[in-house]
Amino acid sequence: MSQSTHVAYDTLIPNNVGLSSDRKVLKALERWHPKFLDWWTQMGPDGFQEFPVYLRTAISVEREGWAQFGYVKMPDYRWGILLAPAIEGRTIGFGAHKGEPVWQEVPGEYRSMLRRLIVIQGDTEPASVEQQRFLGNTAPSLYDMRNTFQVNVEEARHLWAMVYLLQKYFGRDGREEAQELLRRKSGDGDAPRLLGAFNEQTPDWLSFFMFTFFTDRDGKMQLESLAQSGFDPLARTTRFMLTEEAHHMFVGQSGVARVLQKTCDLMRANRIEDPHEAERIRGLGVIDLPLIQRKLNFHFSVSLDLFGSELSTNAANFFNSGLKGRYRESEIDDDHRLVDDLYPVSKIVEGRIDTVEAPALPALNMRLRDDYVRECARGVERWNRVIEKAGVDFRLTLPHVAFNRAIGEFASINAAPDGQLLEDPAWLAQRDHFLPTADDGTYLQSLMQPVREAGKYASWIAPPARPIDNQPEDFEYVQIPS
Repeated sequence: MSQSTHVAYDTLIPNNVGLSSDRKVLKALERWHPKFLDWWTQMGPDGFQEFPVYLRTAISVEREGWAQFGYVKMPDYRWGILLAPAIEGRTIGFGAHKGEPVWQEVPGEYRSMLRRLIVIQGDTEPASVEQQRFLGNTAPSLYDMRNTFQVNVEEARHLWAMVYLLQKYFGRDGREEAQELLRRKSGDGDAPRLLGAFNEQTPDWLSFFMFTFFTDRDGKMQLESLAQSGFDPLARTTRFMLTEEAHHMFVGQSGVARVLQKTCDLMRANRIEDPHEAERIRGLGVIDLPLIQRKLNFHFSVSLDLFGSELSTNAANFFNSGLKGRYRESEIDDDHRLVDDLYPVSKIVEGRIDTVEAPALPALNMRLRDDYVRECARGVERWNRVIEKAGVDFRLTLPHVAFNRAIGEFASINAAPDGQLLEDPAWLAQRDHFLPTADDGTYLQSLMQPVREAGKYASWIAPPARPIDNQPEDFEYVQIPS
């Protein structure tokens, strides 16, 4: 197998970038490694570091057969530096440098912008591990426990990917940034993570499923954009990260679907036709559908803020410089320069939400957000098919993009989920119908009782449609001593 696909294990750090012959970077990463393990021990999954977990580990970066399954204790997981194969003759596909050969070294004039992009992406990876560190204690099954641990080790590997780029290409500045990625902590009052959604708590498993569906999907959109980058090492790194990100979104999509399935099954079995009879439904030990809608409203709106302001000079500069493209840039039918192009942007115009034509370059955040909303809508429709098939009269919906926003055009207004603008008193009066309440949180916590018998599941979630790696239904995904 060629060096571009084979993962070498001849150093402490598995890699396909020839670390054994790059002594300076190898030594820098080996110095960073113990600090990373200290962080993992302190901020990774709480209480399960010594138990064997059935995890997949990359053995190549080819689409087929890139991972092998086996039991491993999480601190012994083979994190590494993995880049997708180089594309021979690749050129920059957009911006002012369109058609030029991609860069293998950092272009000096874009050094600061490129480092910022890598640091922001790198900061999100350990943040989600920190947010999810206590979930194992309340896992509804060994299957679900294993899934969150798989997400965690892969997010940590994505941290390694960004740290490699910093150490390899940015010298002392990169080494300092790599240390900062371990110093900041999710929700820390003094040194929080850089983006708001990554400082939110993940207190229960419905939150986790919503996070992996909505927030990890933002991660996918950002990675797809960075995979277009004219800086080839970043493009190759993110292309491989995307193969792992797909599993994270699957966990969210299927997790919520299983919650819906169990709720609808028990409603039907107990002849409950009104999904708003929360007390009766909660008495069955499941999660009522309006609560799921409120959680959806929250996680979707918080994730929208990750796209930044609708109009952004930074986004325009990233694109024009060839550092960050659009979602699936090569499939877009235009000149890929956008100098004179327009794009519809949502704004507040004379006290109402309207759409105006704006220059396409600064509107790139808006375009990426639109792509994201379309993807989310398709996922929500899949959830609705679960409800419809069960014969329950209820539909989940995405709230309006102006709802519950803290960043951008709609940060200063109150909007209902249907987009209606509300004065402060009306918003406060209806807020508990739109967003999760303290009582909702208390109820969800009451359901978070761990289930650790292989093949068994908590009362509020259905079993998965299929096991992992074709294992039997009662497979012991995490080996916990009795």
